[in-house]
Amino acid sequence: MQALLGVLYHSIGGIASGSFYMPFNKVKGWAWESYWIVGGLFSWLIVPPLAAWLTVPGFAEIIAASSSQIFYFTFLMGLLWGIGGLSYGLGVRYLGMSLGNSVVLGFCAAFGAIVPSIYYNINPTEGKISFTDMMGTQGGQLVLLGVLVCLIGIGLSGKAGMMKERELSKEAQKASVPEFSLVKGLIIAVLSGILSSFFNFGIEAGKPMAEAAVATGCNPLFQNNVTFVVILWGGLSTNLIWTTILSIKNKSYGDFVNKNSPIVRNLMFSALAGTTWFLQFFFYGMGESKLGNGASSWILHMSTIILTANMWGIYRKEWKGVARKTKWTIIAGISVILLSVFLVGIGNSL
Repeated sequence: MQALLGVLYHSIGGIASGSFYMPFNKVKGWAWESYWIVGGLFSWLIVPPLAAWLTVPGFAEIIAASSSQIFYFTFLMGLLWGIGGLSYGLGVRYLGMSLGNSVVLGFCAAFGAIVPSIYYNINPTEGKISFTDMMGTQGGQLVLLGVLVCLIGIGLSGKAGMMKERELSKEAQKASVPEFSLVKGLIIAVLSGILSSFFNFGIEAGKPMAEAAVATGCNPLFQNNVTFVVILWGGLSTNLIWTTILSIKNKSYGDFVNKNSPIVRNLMFSALAGTTWFLQFFFYGMGESKLGNGASSWILHMSTIILTANMWGIYRKEWKGVARKTKWTIIAGISVILLSVFLVGIGNSL
């Protein structure tokens, strides 16, 4: 039953993450950096402390009482994840919901699943599974096979993107993805996928804060909400610096007072996007409390996002006009990524 609840919570979080960018598509007359930072303020600064206040009484005291090493390392992981989150938005901007999410989150899934076990191989920790442990057991080997299969799925998705670029005219490409750029998008997506996995490391680094929350009587289901506050401060720092630079460079800071744009509507949709994005972390934390912060949790979360984002990609007709072979290639890529989820899940259960 606990595992079933974990799958349910991860799925809800994945659906939220795979859908969060949709409200941004309703923003009119604003530069990307303008609506991205408004959404980010809700994702990283406003909603996380509110969620922690509602579920972890005294969360601020727990953070203040944690050691400087735990706090700064958790913050650092959030800072690096913030670069991944920033480039994630750019990846979707240049590749579209379908291809962008498949490449970014496929890499994120693979790195997020494997690197923690390598860390515990170097720094053995009681109750944590190292890479050597995974290699030495049938279940661990199946998890590693699942990660390999996931990377194959990413390759197929990337191939579908290249086929799409060759087949469609620039006008047709930009009809569904206005700023479509395969090379630029793939470079950014790979960078984003690697750095986005640092959120998983941040959860691990901040685990003592989550354990302290449980020790105070907090419901274990919400223990990670206190850790999220610190991780997301790191993410906010990265994104705030970069969007400020872009705003000054592009002189887009005037968007917020531009009466020719629907300011209130834009603020509402940006806030909705940011709040929806945070819900992925909220439900990931609930799922992680049931399944543990292992490969299965991370892969399950990522694959649900990929599946949801591709459904939105179909809805937005991002693959309209491509040859049947290209459509089957992206379907194969998505299917292989989802197959990796089942392999990792079975391996974890063993």
